[in-house]
Amino acid sequence: MEIERRVALRFHPEAVAANTHVNLSAVRSDGESLWLAGDETATVERLSPEEAGFGGQREFRLADLVDLPGPPEQEADIEGLARSGGWLWAIGSHSLIRKRVKPTHSDAKAIRRLSRIRLDENRYVIARLAVQDGPDGLPELVKSTDDGRTSALFGAAGEPNLANLLAEDEHLAPFLAIPAKDNGFDVEGLAVHGETLYVGLRGPVLRGFAVVLELLPEEAAPGRLRLVPIEGERCYRKHFLDLGGLGVRDLCPHGPDLLVLAGPSMDLDGPVRVYRWHGAAAMDTAAVARGDELTVELELPYGEGDDHAEGIALLPGPAGEDSTRLLVVYDSPAVHRRSGEDVVLADVVRLPAPRGPAVSA
Repeated sequence: MEIERRVALRFHPEAVAANTHVNLSAVRSDGESLWLAGDETATVERLSPEEAGFGGQREFRLADLVDLPGPPEQEADIEGLARSGGWLWAIGSHSLIRKRVKPTHSDAKAIRRLSRIRLDENRYVIARLAVQDGPDGLPELVKSTDDGRTSALFGAAGEPNLANLLAEDEHLAPFLAIPAKDNGFDVEGLAVHGETLYVGLRGPVLRGFAVVLELLPEEAAPGRLRLVPIEGERCYRKHFLDLGGLGVRDLCPHGPDLLVLAGPSMDLDGPVRVYRWHGAAAMDTAAVARGDELTVELELPYGEGDDHAEGIALLPGPAGEDSTRLLVVYDSPAVHRRSGEDVVLADVVRLPAPRGPAVSA
C-alpha cells in the first residue's frame, strides 16, 4: 500500500490539553467536514476544510445532547461514529478498564494496578445525535432540530444497555466481565446502512473469528431509543468474520459492502488491514463470513507502541475518477505525525475499486 498523501488535522488548545488529538478513536466524513471522537472524553469534534487539511474545530458535549447514565464529564470512550440521514450515531466501547502499568511503576504498584478493574457508565451508550446545518452552513449537533428531530440514547440510567441484552448470550456473555485489552468485550466499530446499525467488536475474538452485531434501533420516547427484535426474540443478530485472528477496529459502509478495519484484539501493534465484507448490508440472516466473502483491500502501517489505526472514512476521489480515497486516523500518533503541538497528520490512501468476491472455477 502506498500513502497518497497526508492531511493535517488541527485542534484547539482545550482539545490539546485534554489529549483528544493523540487519542483519536473514530472518524466519519460529512460532506466536506469531518466528525471525530477521542477515547478519553465525552465529546464529539467537528473539523472543517482548511488549506492544509482540516481545522476550525468545534466541540460538542454529549451531556448537552442526551441524558448520559454517568457524570457529564466522565469519559464515554466513543469508539465508533456513523452518519446517515439527519443523524450522527456514536457508540461507547461498552468495556471494562484494567489499570495501565507504566514503566516507572514499582513491581508492587504494577501488581496492584493489574488487579483493579473499573466500570464507567458512560461507556455503555449508543447515541443518535440530531444533525442540522448551522448559521455558517456547516453541520452541527443539537438536542432538538428546527424540524422536530430529537437526539436520543440507548443505555440511559436505569434502562437496559447492550451489555445487559448480551448477558445470557452463548458466545459473548463470558467476555462481558473481562476488560477490553484482555480479549474482553470491546466495541470499536460502527456503521449504519438504512435503519440498521452494525457494531464491530475488537474483542472477543473467538478461535480467530471476530464478531459484528446487527442492531435495529427505534425511538421509544423523546430522548430514548430501544432495540427492535431482529432475530426471533433477540434484539441483535451476530455475524462471525474470519479476519485471521484480528478484531474489528472500525467499520465503514461502501455501497452494499462494509469495509472492516482489522487489528489485534490484545495490547499489540499489528498487523492492521482493511477487509471488504462483500454484500454485508444485503444479508438478512446470521452469517459466517470467510473465504471469498472477505477480501484484503489494504495493509496499513503501524508502529512500535504508537501509530495505531483506529478510524477510517471515505473521501471522494478527484473529479472524473471512480475510485475513492480512504482517510485513516491514528491513536498514539508517532512523532512524524505530530506537526506542532496542535496538529496531527492522517493518511489518505487509494481504495481499490470493488472487484467482488473471487469466483471459483
